[in-house]
This record gives sequence, C-alpha cells and structure tokens, in this order.
Amino acid sequence: MKILLINPPRSPENNILRFAPEEARRFIHKKLIGPPLGLLTIAAAVKDFDVTVFDTKGEYDLDSSTPPLEALVLDLLEKHRPDIVGVTVITSEFDYSMDILRVAKLFNPAILTVAGGLHATLCPKDFAGTDADVVIPGQCPHIFREVVIAREKGQRLEPVPGIYLNNASGYKKTQGVPKVWDAVNADYLMPDRRHLDRWISTYKVGNSPYPSTYVYTSLGCPYKCIFCSIWTQFKGKYYQRTVESLITELKSIDEYPVVRFADANTVVDHEFMNLLFDRIREEGIRKTFVMDIRADVAARYPEIIEKLARGGLKVVICGFESFRDDELKKYKKESPAIDNQEAIKVFERNDIMVRGNYVIPNDYSEDDFKALADYSNMNRVVYAGYTVLTPMPGTVYYKQVKDQIIDHDYRKYNFFNSVMKTRLPHDRFHEEIGKLWLIKKGTDVI
Repeated sequence: MKILLINPPRSPENNILRFAPEEARRFIHKKLIGPPLGLLTIAAAVKDFDVTVFDTKGEYDLDSSTPPLEALVLDLLEKHRPDIVGVTVITSEFDYSMDILRVAKLFNPAILTVAGGLHATLCPKDFAGTDADVVIPGQCPHIFREVVIAREKGQRLEPVPGIYLNNASGYKKTQGVPKVWDAVNADYLMPDRRHLDRWISTYKVGNSPYPSTYVYTSLGCPYKCIFCSIWTQFKGKYYQRTVESLITELKSIDEYPVVRFADANTVVDHEFMNLLFDRIREEGIRKTFVMDIRADVAARYPEIIEKLARGGLKVVICGFESFRDDELKKYKKESPAIDNQEAIKVFERNDIMVRGNYVIPNDYSEDDFKALADYSNMNRVVYAGYTVLTPMPGTVYYKQVKDQIIDHDYRKYNFFNSVMKTRLPHDRFHEEIGKLWLIKKGTDVI
C-alpha cells in the first residue's frame, strides 16, 4: 500500500502587501515558515506502509522554477504511483488542497483521496461534492490508519467510525464513535522529520542561518478569544504533553538548532514550564527557542520569562491584538492593553525579541489608524505584525458577522485580506495597514 501525503501550497492572496507602500513591503509576511507537523504525525501512524510526505511550500521556496501545482502533482503521481493521496487543509489552502485531490482522481480514479486538518475539523460539510473520498476531522492518526488498513484489505469504509464519505450515496458521516486518542501522552507519535530533509534549508526564521522546526508542548487553549479557531477545534479543552516526552524529542533533533513551540500559548502551566526548563538545563540541551506567550503572562509572571530566557528563549510572538480595552473585551482577550506595555518591558529586560501582533477591524477610520500608529510608535518592538481581523470559519467571530461577509473566496482567509466591507475604501484600508508594518525596531523580518 503506497501513501502520498501532500502539504498544499500557501495562498498568494495578500491585499496588505499589494497596497502597502514600497518601503513597507519587505516586512510584510509572504510565507509561513516551518514544516508540516500534522502530516508528519499522520505519516508516523502508518510508518509500516510505504509512505511519502511532500511539502509543496518547501518545494516552491527551494526552487523558484518548480512547475505549477497541477504539473507538480502529476510528476509526484507518476513517480510514486500511490494507492492513497492525503492532504491537510486550512481554510486559505482549501482550493489548492481540492486541486491536488482532483488531479489525483484524474490521474487514477482508483486512488483513495483523503482530507484532514483544521478545516476538515471545523467545516467538514465544505467537502461535500469535492474529490475528497474520505474526510477525517479532529486528531485522526489512528482513524487514518484504520482507513488505510481497510483499504489494503479491500474492505468497505462505512464501518470506520467518525469519518465522512463522499460516494454514490452522497456525503455522509459514518456511524459510531472513534476510540479516544491521547495525542499528547499515551498515544503521542514522534514525528519523523527525515521525510523533510529535502526542504530543511527553507525552514529558517528571519536572518537566522539555522533551520527551525515546530515542536508542540500542548494542544488546545484555555482561553476563548472570539477570532481564534484553536480552542474551538479542541472544544475548549487544553492538553499538556509530558516533560520527558519533550526532552526525548528535543534531544532527537540536533539538525534543528531553532525550535518554535507550536502552541496557542506556550506558558499556561507554570509548574510544567519550570520543570521542562530545569530538565533542558540538566540535559545540556542548547536551542534557540521561539514561543507564543500572552502579554498578561509576561506582565504578571516576569520570573517565568527570566527563566525561559536563561534556557534559550530568544523570540516571542505576542498577540497584542489591540491598544484599546473596549476592543480587547469585545474579542474576549481577557488581558488589558496595559499588559502589552508591561510585557514589552519584561521581554526587553531579558534580551528577548518580541513580535507584537495587532488585528485591525474592518470599520477602522483614518482616526483609528492614526491612534494605533501613535500607540505603536510609543511601544515599539523588534518585530511587529498588523493583520485583518478575519472571521475564520468555525470561530465565534464568524458566527457573529457571517451575514456581513461579502467575499467568500477562501484563498483570502489568511488575515491579509478584508472579506467584509470596510469603512475606508478597500485599497486605502489595506494601504493603511501596510504603513503600520514600518513601525518597528530594526530591519529583520520574521
């Protein structure tokens, strides 16, 4: 049984970049950095089969002469002759994911096509009538393995619980409840990063000469920000990995000197983080760490930040979101704006470079943009990101404003395009956001 798992290309739709002043464009995100950790986990679940992981993002970053997606996928199909083709899907890459499966079906209708990932979890009905034979929501390595085994044995897939099937009888969910899968502890699957050796040189952050990889210490999030899909994906639950599991993984990735903890919030359980960094010190693990840390955590627990800095924390991604308390309350951020300023001080005292992210509502006026610019200028950080407050499908915010959405092109759901009517003219709104990207310290880009 041959399995081909493909990470789709990223969406190029970026109106902030399109309308930004020339001098700001080099700072604006053009790509997401990092390997497809989810697909590596899926691959680990079927490692006893002939499985190949292909990262189209890495391929396009590695070689600018790489052919368009359809030709690239056809080459892969010719080379590997897979029985099963799987894709991981986020909203902005939905169309490209379906293009991959369409090409697979045209190449050989007998190929079983499978879709999973965030969009499959939150919006499984979107796959009705597509070329996805099987849609698997949630944490699904064990379910994918059941599908593979059933396919190998020539068995029907209807008895596999918890999946959606696209077939002659329509698009339906199978009966039954999948077994509980403890993705962070008993059932944790160590990703085999050797699948990605070809693209390792492309996994670099900013001006770092060293490749980086993702490692997650937890899944889910205990907070309930209305624009976030992480806590909705996990139904509000939070799951923490074990310290020793993480130590084992960190010791196995010498080829990656930079580690980005791919958590919604890395510092939730303070006791856990203390123990983890004690063990990192005891084991002599030397890495440059990048983390997502909330402003209120840094402001209220500076001793934790000091310890992480001593252990290798060099860059923090911090969701400032807004400079106004009323907006933060509206977003259910549960952290006042003053925490942003205090957090900057804590990070700077510990020589930690901060990327402060703000989200811009579609109803911002010229006065609003000026007020945010004034605030950002008074609270500069090394890296700054300014994106559109986007109603991502599956979030609370989407439900609140879905009747106001005027652009349903999923390729634009990547936080760089307004999909609702803006108070300012459309191009001017994105131009104003683009100008904000100049308000930062230094010239590095992440």
